[in-house]
Amino acid sequence: MSKSELNWKFPTTFWTANIIELFERAAYYGMFIVLTLFLTRIVGFTDIETGWVVAFFASFLYLAPTFTGALADKMGFRNALALAFALLTGGYFLLGFITTKFSAILALFIIMVGGSFVKPIISGTVAKASDEKHRARAFSIFYMMVNIGAFTGKSFAKPLRTELGLEYINYYAAFMAFIAFLIVVFLYKDIDKQGRGKSLKESINGLLTVLKNFRFMAIILIVAGFWAIQGQLYATMPKYTLRLVGEAAAPEWLANINPLTVVLLVIPITYLVRKITPINSIGLGLMIIPFSALAIALSPILQASTGDSVSIFGLFALHPITIALIVGISLQGVAECFLSPRFLEYASNQAPKGEEGLYMGYSHLTTFFAWLFGFIASGYLLDEYCPNPNTLTPDQMVHAYDHAHYIWYYFAGIGFCALGALLIFKFITDRIDRKLVTKS
Repeated sequence: MSKSELNWKFPTTFWTANIIELFERAAYYGMFIVLTLFLTRIVGFTDIETGWVVAFFASFLYLAPTFTGALADKMGFRNALALAFALLTGGYFLLGFITTKFSAILALFIIMVGGSFVKPIISGTVAKASDEKHRARAFSIFYMMVNIGAFTGKSFAKPLRTELGLEYINYYAAFMAFIAFLIVVFLYKDIDKQGRGKSLKESINGLLTVLKNFRFMAIILIVAGFWAIQGQLYATMPKYTLRLVGEAAAPEWLANINPLTVVLLVIPITYLVRKITPINSIGLGLMIIPFSALAIALSPILQASTGDSVSIFGLFALHPITIALIVGISLQGVAECFLSPRFLEYASNQAPKGEEGLYMGYSHLTTFFAWLFGFIASGYLLDEYCPNPNTLTPDQMVHAYDHAHYIWYYFAGIGFCALGALLIFKFITDRIDRKLVTKS
């Protein structure tokens, strides 16, 4: 197909689904960026306990679509989305309204169930609304909307936290989810009726098929190394920043550097890598991501030469740790532009006709593994190198954070391991493919 035949025209439902995704992401990321702070400061969990709670919440949010995608196909995307946003609205409100440990876990479970419907439905709609030649463009638009929503949610989180309190961020999230519910009820329409009626047994069999697929599962586990690092924006960075820089810091706005970078660069980078294979594009992302962690880890070198304040062209001053975080998070965004849309493209191309909702759930297994490991590891690393100041005596506080930056060396190592694993994976699969071609 010539360039003149490519376009950016998609059905109305495609654009409606993307608007719904924007509101859902604004709700989720507004809550998620401060969730570890909320659970520790308001609910009373320790850093390690918070790591475990958020690990299971966030990871199962990505595992559950394997099954809820099948239910969505059976119920119809519109009905499933309405149910999802009803659950999300109630779950977010409960999380802010009652702040006991039990109610927090219950609320997170409700949010997890509701959110698990949204992921495969919206990505499945994007896949259904685009043909193979336009799918990369469709997913680049989808991913841009995801990041606009994330940027919006985290922008509201900072003033809500400082002016009203952490609880009010959950009320904001409930309001965003309710708006998405209204859009579903009044504007969203199913694209087609294909693919409905799958049973839970079929979903389990589908998952088992994926688990037995060496190539697909290998790339999922490899890419999990990327998301384990990217996930530290939510697992480690908020507490790390407030404890080292001070309460005046704005981790919510620092985290916004990632979606801002993606929104600005995802379409041009997708165009730039349009002629290379998805695997090679994923490799470029994995090549960049460990340096994002190293940039943060090297902040003590900058601090040793500048002190606690760095003048930015004489206009304002920033803490050297803040500068290191800006560089590191920007690199994360660039890496994400290379990796994520092409990974979604790779996953969507594996889906048989009519099974987009079910099969797109499998692509999220990579984040299941990354979040489960990454948040649990974060809890222990924070406890070891950057502990809660409320648990320390004044004498302990003097040197408590001397090695806080070590946390990022661990995650840089994970990134380099993931890159090495991808190179091995590509070498092995290329040899297998060459042998198959020779035999045929």
